Amino acid sequence: MNDVIIIGGGPAGYTAALYSSRAQLDTLVIEKMFSGGQMATTDVMENYPGFEEPIGGPDLALRMEKQARKFGTVVLNDEVLELELDSPIKKVKTKNNTFESKTIILSMGASPKMLGLPKEEKFRGSGVSYCAVCDGAFFRGKTVAVVGGGDTAAEDALYLARFCPKVYIIHRRDTMRATKILQNELCCNNRIEFFWDSVVEEIEGQFGVEGLKIKNIKTGEKSSIDVDGLFVAIGLNPNNSLVKDKLELTKEGYVITDDRMRTNIPGVFAAGDLREKYLRQVITAAADGASAAYNAEKYIIENMKNIT
Repeated sequence: MNDVIIIGGGPAGYTAALYSSRAQLDTLVIEKMFSGGQMATTDVMENYPGFEEPIGGPDLALRMEKQARKFGTVVLNDEVLELELDSPIKKVKTKNNTFESKTIILSMGASPKMLGLPKEEKFRGSGVSYCAVCDGAFFRGKTVAVVGGGDTAAEDALYLARFCPKVYIIHRRDTMRATKILQNELCCNNRIEFFWDSVVEEIEGQFGVEGLKIKNIKTGEKSSIDVDGLFVAIGLNPNNSLVKDKLELTKEGYVITDDRMRTNIPGVFAAGDLREKYLRQVITAAADGASAAYNAEKYIIENMKNIT
């Protein structure tokens, strides 16, 4: 039996693993894909403390994993299919095994939202992308569009402008929500052009993205642009399928916790982008993970008789 099972290997999960392993708790991280979560799709990070020079998201993710492993964390690449959380001993069922644990830390993160356009899913991987860092290199020398107005959209546009001669930003408002430093960089880049107060109405193309039909939501004016790629950066949906009917959630689907990362079920904690919170950044996810691990340890000590 494990002391702590952490589901999800992003910054919240690996920080939790580091803290719980250092506390000499038997810790297992289960991650179905790759280390880092959303962090691993970030090309350059300038605002994570301790790095005078920018660090890549994938690099930071691997460092976090390595550090957690150093203190004894076991990492398993497998997909969790079902959770049994109501009993003192929690059960985690994966494709290949069933594990028992005294506590669970949920850090499954969130996934990009889709626009909901007819050809969006069809052209996913054929011109439609939700990760500029993952797919941007395929569009070298081509024209692309980014939909969104936050930090992710701004970062994606700046990254794509390194090797794309023209990058359109399409945003439904007349100003960006991105931080001022990113907005300044966007405005100084002559490869980037804005479509304000606008939405994408249709993706054009037969076998892949060839263009977009755009509508100005204030004037009603419609226009078309030729692009080879569409990058969508309009926010996140929490990856809550494992706990949708088990834990208290917000109307948007985020897990509700207190400031100790405790959910409504004793011994079950949530951390990172899956949790209801105001700011979703790598550093806040890491802070959540540390708090979740600390309080999981306290829970084990206080309930030792009931869960052994």
